[in-house]
Amino acid sequence: MPEAPTIDGGNTVWLLVSTALVLLMTPGLALFYGGLNRSKGVLNMMMMSFSAIGLISVLWWFYGFSVAFGTDVNGFWGDPGAYLGTKTFLAETDLWGATAENPSGIGVPLYVFMAFQMVFAVITVALISGAISDRAKFGGWLLFAFGWATLVYFPVAHWVWGGGIIGGDIHALDFAGGTAVHINAGAAALAVALVLGKRLGWPREGMKPHNIPLVALGAGLLWFGWFGFNAGSELTVDSVAGLAFINTQLATAAAVLGWLAVEWIKDKKPTMVGASSGAVAGLVAITPACGFIAPWAAVLLGIVAGAVCALAIALKYKLGYDDSLDVVGVHFVGGWIGSLWLGLFATNSVNSAITDVVGASDGLFYGGGVTQLGRQAIAGLIVTVWSFGIAWLLAFAIEKTIGFRLKPEAEVEGIDLAEHAESGYDLSVAGGSGGGSAFALAGIGTPAGAGTKPASDESEPVSEKVAG
Repeated sequence: MPEAPTIDGGNTVWLLVSTALVLLMTPGLALFYGGLNRSKGVLNMMMMSFSAIGLISVLWWFYGFSVAFGTDVNGFWGDPGAYLGTKTFLAETDLWGATAENPSGIGVPLYVFMAFQMVFAVITVALISGAISDRAKFGGWLLFAFGWATLVYFPVAHWVWGGGIIGGDIHALDFAGGTAVHINAGAAALAVALVLGKRLGWPREGMKPHNIPLVALGAGLLWFGWFGFNAGSELTVDSVAGLAFINTQLATAAAVLGWLAVEWIKDKKPTMVGASSGAVAGLVAITPACGFIAPWAAVLLGIVAGAVCALAIALKYKLGYDDSLDVVGVHFVGGWIGSLWLGLFATNSVNSAITDVVGASDGLFYGGGVTQLGRQAIAGLIVTVWSFGIAWLLAFAIEKTIGFRLKPEAEVEGIDLAEHAESGYDLSVAGGSGGGSAFALAGIGTPAGAGTKPASDESEPVSEKVAG
């Protein structure tokens, strides 16, 4: 006779900690993207990430979780009413994965699992924003985020993890989101960038990162939070969670080296932006594979992903699309590399769930032939086509109705001022005298003439605009 439902304290604590770690990734992404952006658009860039936390969290609670993880209806979505936000799940039987034979499931309250998956949805939407920096109306972004989450992310999460066509029928592997998160967001980013068009002056004008320390800080926070993203996806405290943890570190470290090697060979100078971007590329690539491959394969994956993504970011110049912060080159390409890697190196010897739970096969180099490689390719193609198509239609519809692209004069002035009436950096003269200049406040000698100003200008307001 089955025992009474029991909460597993270890699993629950680990998933709560992992949820907090993954939530931290979105502010980390805001800093990473913000630093890569021009100074006159840093706040708008960060606002798109923070607004995703607000909007997607509520949508996930209300119906997104039901669509993604409700009882499968037709292979494409779950029962929308299964976990509707109007319901409450606090009974002792409301444990995730509970069945009549195993009333405890994994011993984790349903709300804990809901929250863990919620923060995945949040950052997936936020990732898209990096492709359209400096030129998207904030209202248009919110409407797009609402539509894309509803029509793309929630169903795709069901396809991959909720018993839908990709995980349940095709038997493709995705441990923590290479297909559901990174290929998904990367395809959407390309579609929206094509609809909105290029930034004014791109690629003729230099649009370099305005604050590299912010980039490094953001990358560090992403790296830190990603342990919850990957190791937390095991949902339980066991050896596979440890495998996912060490593989995440190894692949990311190797990807930094791979990216820097390409920079050194091409440009003769390794850069901090390159090291930060290489880390993110490694994190992206190991995401689908972290719990399914051996550590040596994770190191090799990191090197390949770092090098290939470093080369892939140049595609936008050759093909003529303005992916502002290289979402396509890092997330789309990195997601594809990690997903296909499973078709080569996935092995039941490190995780028996490959066959026992997912119904998948060993990779090519472990005697499984090309079967799993084909499954991974099909899964990636399905998500690419669906996400790109819906994102393009949504962006086009928004542009033709309320308008999605910022007006040229507002783009020149700076999107922060135009959309939010704020400036990321206030470098104006303080106190109305030369002694309160930015140079003096920073403890630097004031250049000759820098603190003087014609009397006729004293009544004029100080502009908040910051050159970027």
